[in-house]
Amino acid sequence: MEKVKNNFILGIDPGTSVTGYSLIEATKPKPTIHSIGIIDVKKLDNHYKKLKHIYDRVLGLVTEYQPDVLAIEAPFYGKNIQSMLKLGRAQGAAITAALSIDIPIFEYAPRKIKVAITGNGNASKEQVSEFLQSYLNFKLDSKYHDASDALAAAVCHYFQNPALNQSKSYKNWNDFIKKNPDRLA
Repeated sequence: MEKVKNNFILGIDPGTSVTGYSLIEATKPKPTIHSIGIIDVKKLDNHYKKLKHIYDRVLGLVTEYQPDVLAIEAPFYGKNIQSMLKLGRAQGAAITAALSIDIPIFEYAPRKIKVAITGNGNASKEQVSEFLQSYLNFKLDSKYHDASDALAAAVCHYFQNPALNQSKSYKNWNDFIKKNPDRLA
């Protein structure tokens, strides 16, 4: 596989109970997974300790792997403003860890990630995970949805940047489908 510039992407799916992460290498014709997992903070007894733990673990990941960029899922507006506020804080802890060693940040809305991965902005988490497992030829236990979401953010960044992937041009959707049969779900 051919390596390309800016070849390591750390994906983060921030959460107040579980934060998912994945590290992919941008290779052609498709990315390679180097690490995937979760940061579980459910057992910590207060929100501030959870934020510190997320910060520390993400800082450890960026220090160990030295990714070129961080692709992170943006919080989405839900019915509970308190939940969104806490989720935004978790995202901020992860972003601050990456910024502390000058890693560029790319934020993607959940819908944008789903469209990039499956072509459907209303796809379920399970559909996104199934596509990624098929596309990247790996198996992930269903209890690691957050890790799969982090992988989706990283792969979304890969797909959004032609210099990182196949950099083909397309005339229309039919041309895209013809040139990318492996991306059909």
